[in-house]
Amino acid sequence: MDRKGKIEMSQKDLKRLHVIQEVIEGKLKQVEAAEVLDLSERQIRRIVERVEEEGERGILHGLRGKESNRRIAEGVKRKVLELYEKKYWDFGPTLGSEKLEELDGIKLSDETLRLWLMEAGIGYEGRKKRKHRQWRERKLSFGQMVQMDGSHHDWLEGRGPWLVLMGYKDDATGKVFGRFYEYEGTIPALDSLKRYVNKYGVPQSVYLDKHATYKSTQKVELEDELAGRRQALSQFGRACEELAIRVIYAHSPQAKGRIERQFRTFQHRLVRELRLAGAKTLEEANKVLERYLPKYNRRFEIPAASKADLHRRMTNEVNIKSIFSIKEKRMIRNDFTISYRRKWYQIEDSLQAKTVTVEERLNGTLRLTHEGRELRFKEIEPRIRFQSVSKPKRPSWISMRRNIPKSHPWKQSKRALIPN
Repeated sequence: MDRKGKIEMSQKDLKRLHVIQEVIEGKLKQVEAAEVLDLSERQIRRIVERVEEEGERGILHGLRGKESNRRIAEGVKRKVLELYEKKYWDFGPTLGSEKLEELDGIKLSDETLRLWLMEAGIGYEGRKKRKHRQWRERKLSFGQMVQMDGSHHDWLEGRGPWLVLMGYKDDATGKVFGRFYEYEGTIPALDSLKRYVNKYGVPQSVYLDKHATYKSTQKVELEDELAGRRQALSQFGRACEELAIRVIYAHSPQAKGRIERQFRTFQHRLVRELRLAGAKTLEEANKVLERYLPKYNRRFEIPAASKADLHRRMTNEVNIKSIFSIKEKRMIRNDFTISYRRKWYQIEDSLQAKTVTVEERLNGTLRLTHEGRELRFKEIEPRIRFQSVSKPKRPSWISMRRNIPKSHPWKQSKRALIPN
């Protein structure tokens, strides 16, 4: 909350407030809200009471922004890190916390020790993850979970290029949304999710596969570890995190069977619709799809078990163009220039920072930001790389010359030919 008394809420807070308001209006039961927000029924009742009494401020915890009474002294933290580097350098957080209490008399939770180690940049060996197996029922409310995937197929039956259908299917109702693209990648994924959000709102979660577009294969950086992430975020995952959308990865195609079966249905039905319309290009295919999906949903959509709509509408304060963009950090050189995609840019604003964030919007335009502040910049001519001038190589015939002794047979034969 700022000085003027305005409420500052994150996307996670807005997500929780939306669900609580659905409970207050009687559209959602407290048991269902507890499942959606992963809270107990008792917590839901307490939050509902606070919101009814205090309004939207009731969604925020009363201790937000205050220092914890259980905060551990900074001297204890320094001592623990020194002991860990000297004595427990190859211990995991769990074993390390046990030995610190047993041998040094310092009682500390393994989670606190793990966070301290990540903050200090001290590595440790983590435990192996177990495979997760769980049977999943259909969700209760519209917008609670959306299955998403891309289908590569000859949708135009040779009349045009192969296309990819980026499809979305609501788990509770079976309502379908989609759009054709030339390929399956970051920009199609961000653009299709943006169109879905503009039409229906922000879903609670998305269920998708482990395609590199959705799940990054890069190593976890220190900044991500300090933020509590166990894996690096892709551009799509970063956009979902900014919108407080929970990303659930399927371990097999069968796990997201509803969207897979939907694609098989579309490869039978939609292909024929495109044929009847004579679609030959990407633009024509999308026009046919926009007319086809409302009719399909009216026929095959099923009512959800709950009447609540858990989609959240975007507020005016949210910069949706910034969220649905490709963001990369770049180092600032001493002359306040950066390079991005083989081009050079001059930063015209003065700032004390080592890096800036480059935002490439879906329409191809660029923005430079630092901590939410947009910077002025201009494109400049690329730098000329000076190559060192090397000395010319000596011809091979020079390196082969050498002094031949007079006693050599070659010179003896030449002397024999000279007349006296």
